[in-house]
Amino acid sequence: MLWAVTIGAVVLLVALDFLLTRRPHEVSTKEAAGWSIFYIALPLAFAGWVWWHWGSARGTEFITGYLVEKSLSVDNLFVFMLLLGAFAVPAALQQRVLLFGIVGALVLRGVFIAAGAAALERFTITFLVFGGILLATAVKVYRDARSGHDKGVDVSQMKSVRFIRRFFPVTDDYQGTKMVVRQAGRRALTPLALVVVAVFATDVVFAVDSVPAVYGVTDDPYLVFATNAFALLGLRALYFLLNSLLSRLVHLGYGLAIILGFIGVKLVLHWAHKEWASVPEVPTLASLFVILGILATVTVTSLLATRGGTGDDGHGAAPVEGSDDGSDAVVEAAPRQG
Repeated sequence: MLWAVTIGAVVLLVALDFLLTRRPHEVSTKEAAGWSIFYIALPLAFAGWVWWHWGSARGTEFITGYLVEKSLSVDNLFVFMLLLGAFAVPAALQQRVLLFGIVGALVLRGVFIAAGAAALERFTITFLVFGGILLATAVKVYRDARSGHDKGVDVSQMKSVRFIRRFFPVTDDYQGTKMVVRQAGRRALTPLALVVVAVFATDVVFAVDSVPAVYGVTDDPYLVFATNAFALLGLRALYFLLNSLLSRLVHLGYGLAIILGFIGVKLVLHWAHKEWASVPEVPTLASLFVILGILATVTVTSLLATRGGTGDDGHGAAPVEGSDDGSDAVVEAAPRQG
C-alpha cells in the first residue's frame, strides 16, 4: 500500500507538471521560486512522517539520502544546460524538455533500484561492487574538476542523434511541443525529439552512480526510491531558479568527488562489517553531518571564488560529444561515468 500510494503521488505530480507545461511559456523567477519552495517543503514533510512512523534512524537515512541525491541532481543541471544550449531550445520549450528528462530519470532509477535491491538481498558482495563504482567515479569526478570543461557541444557527433538521423528526416525548426510532423508527405522528427532522446541517453549515465550512492546511505529500497523521486521532481523549477547561479558553483565537482568517495568507503566498510563483525561502520548521522559540511563548504568557496563575476573553470559540467569507442551516451558530467 505504501509503495502504491507513493508511486501514485509521483505519477500525479508528474501529470500536474505536464498539465502546467502544455502551453509553452518562459518560466519567471517568481514561478520557479514558488515551485521550488513546494518541492523542498514536500520532502521535509515526508521526512517528518518517516521520523514519526519509523523512528529517528530511518528519518536520518532519508534526509541524508535526499541530500546526496539532490546534490547529484544539481550537477545534472549543468548537463541539461549544455544540451539545451547545444540544441538551441527556445526558452518557452525548455521546461518541457526538462520534464521529459525527469520522467526518463524516474523510470530508469526505478529499474536500477529494483535490480540493486535484488542483488543486495542475494549477494552481500554487491555492497563492495557499489563501493568500487563510487570510488572509481569519485576519482574521475576529481580529475574532471581539476581539468575543467569549457568545450562546446557538438550535436552532430552525438551517437544517439546520428543514429536517429540515419532513419528519420529532421525538420530545421522547432514546431512548438510537437515531436513528429508531416513534411513533404512524410513524417519527420523535430529538433525537440532529438534533444529529448539526448536527455534520455544522459539519464542512463546519471543512474549508474546515483542509485549506488543512496544505497550507501540506506538499504531500504522504499527510502531509496523516495529520495530519488523527491530529488528529481523539483529539478525543473530548480533549473530556472538557479540558472544564473549554476556557472558560479565552480567547486561543486570537488565536493561531489569527496561525497562519492566518502560513500564509497562507507559501502566497503559496510560489506567488510558483514564479513567481519570487528570492522567498524560509519554511522548514518555522521554521514549526514559530513555531507552537509562538504556541501556548505564548496558552496561558500565557490561563491567567494566567483565574487564579482561568473565562474569559468571546471564546475562539473563536461562536453557533450560523440564517442569513437562505440558507446552511446553523449554526455559526460563531473559526477558521472563516461
